[in-house]
Amino acid sequence: MIEGVLRTVFGHDGFRPGQGDAVAAVMAGRDAAVLLPTGAGKSLCYQVPAVAAFQAGRGTTIVVSPLIALMNDQVDALTGRGVAAAAIHSHQDEDDQRQVVAQFLAGELALLYVSPERAAMASFHRMLARVPIALLAIDEAHCLSQWGHDFRPEYLRLHELRGVVDAPVIALTATATPRVMDEIVASLRLRTPVIVRGDFKRPNLRFEVRHLGSDGARIDAVLAACEAAGLRSRAGAGRAIIYCSTRKKTERVADALKSAGFPAQHYHAGRTALARERAHDAFAAGRARVLVATNAFGMGIDQGDVRVIVHFQTPGSLEAYYQEAGRAGRDGEPATCLMLFGAGDLMTQRKLQQGSGNASGRTEQALAAIEKYARASSRCRQVMLCEHFTGSSEHAACERCDACTGATAALDGVEDVRARPAVEPLGLDGRQLILDAVARLRRPVGRGNLALALRGSRAKAVAEGELMQLPEYGLLQHASEATVIATIDALIRERRLVRRGQKYPTVWLAGRPLREPQASAGSDATAVTTGRPRRQRVGGGGSEVARELDRYRKKMARALKWKAYMVFQQRVISAIDAMRPLTKDALARIPGLGPAKIARFGDDLVALVQRHQPRDRAATTGTQVSLHLDP
Repeated sequence: MIEGVLRTVFGHDGFRPGQGDAVAAVMAGRDAAVLLPTGAGKSLCYQVPAVAAFQAGRGTTIVVSPLIALMNDQVDALTGRGVAAAAIHSHQDEDDQRQVVAQFLAGELALLYVSPERAAMASFHRMLARVPIALLAIDEAHCLSQWGHDFRPEYLRLHELRGVVDAPVIALTATATPRVMDEIVASLRLRTPVIVRGDFKRPNLRFEVRHLGSDGARIDAVLAACEAAGLRSRAGAGRAIIYCSTRKKTERVADALKSAGFPAQHYHAGRTALARERAHDAFAAGRARVLVATNAFGMGIDQGDVRVIVHFQTPGSLEAYYQEAGRAGRDGEPATCLMLFGAGDLMTQRKLQQGSGNASGRTEQALAAIEKYARASSRCRQVMLCEHFTGSSEHAACERCDACTGATAALDGVEDVRARPAVEPLGLDGRQLILDAVARLRRPVGRGNLALALRGSRAKAVAEGELMQLPEYGLLQHASEATVIATIDALIRERRLVRRGQKYPTVWLAGRPLREPQASAGSDATAVTTGRPRRQRVGGGGSEVARELDRYRKKMARALKWKAYMVFQQRVISAIDAMRPLTKDALARIPGLGPAKIARFGDDLVALVQRHQPRDRAATTGTQVSLHLDP
């Protein structure tokens, strides 16, 4: 039954690591405490068993969630898949609340979302006693811990639900240290729970810390990061989130980005609800490709193509940092997480904690942990993060962060980029070696992958790109990655290399056409490829099918008042573009689509694909390519 629900309702062929263990535990009637990193799919851990239990007549799943926006997004996504779900919260009028209560009491809901405040009410307890409850799910469970970064005192009363209903409890969080996990288990009175800990390593993320004291230097760093990600244009893929600790900084950074020509918005709790909603919608729709925000923004965000996360000011804990940084690269593509650090940031955090009444010895321990992370110059940053959450130091170095690549600067207390020596590029021999390597390529290559290859890296991207076949492979192993990249940048400034593309910037030999005559059979061709799948692309924004699918998704999102990803996710667009399904049966093999989505959108999607097929293929389904994409 579980596999059927996962496939037919949620459109996935299998679970991600950790999800299956959590689902199996609650389906067997066991309690579970689940620690999975941001983007690992925590919601499926209770949504799949909730639907399965409802279909089996075992009742409703109650989900306790801390944010109304998060509840609404999840309810909209579930109802879009044909799941009976609803929420009760203070932003509804009395008629809407009465309608939801009536559905719940009639046994018509598979999932009911409520706030921790409502879950603690005696009236809500009386209501629960009248209906079979299959499962209690406590989302963002770290909110019950005063060691956590989002402490909510109402969470401390959730254990009272155990006296009202006899159902397994699943507690879920993305940011809990071993100490916080112990506190979650104790506070919720979990009974010999199954503990699920995911792998916190995010191989596609590059973590970096820069010590900058002045706002001017920090704004320069933000502008450079957004420029490198190709975010200046309103058109194109990719987004950035810039986190600030205060509302004033949020507005100042957003103004600087707009003045520099970036499509940017800002978001903080001091703005009106309408202004926040407009900023959020502009970011979700891609009209604002950069959002500058306080930590009031982000929980439940499901934009897969966030290429850059910058913390303009250091946050108050590693838990807060990793949760926010983890919103980058959820599509699996490379992304950068940059933290800007200065001693003044720690003072700002202390003042913020004092203002909220939460200042304590725990605050100082949290600040000490993030300062230790920021000041480290030789330990892999991803290893430090994984160790913080798992309690184990047995993690392999990422080989991507600034510490692993030798790009960290000496931390001598001078906190301004202008006071640090710039990375010197290689001399004439090194530059010629790079030019020779690029000349052998058949297609442009990312400068990061090129630098890894020239330094002798055996990273997956280097192997898949066939860059290990270059005669120059490993010949610059004596140079740091930062030095090789600085040399590539110097060659671009000298116009001996050119940079191509915005979403995935690559380098190419200046003056050399992209398409060259094919080598004759038997010729001694020495060029190598970049290893990317060969797909006919139109312009710089993907195939015409992909662009039209994206336009259709945005159009339907506006009509249904949904977020675009609720119609279908970016990976569904990629899969349809690759497989080109010409019937609804073929469409059913697309990972990430289920029967409800196919019933609603299937005819339109098939018609869209058919419009782009050659005539000799229009009468057949053609050869379908099998893709496996994780949920």
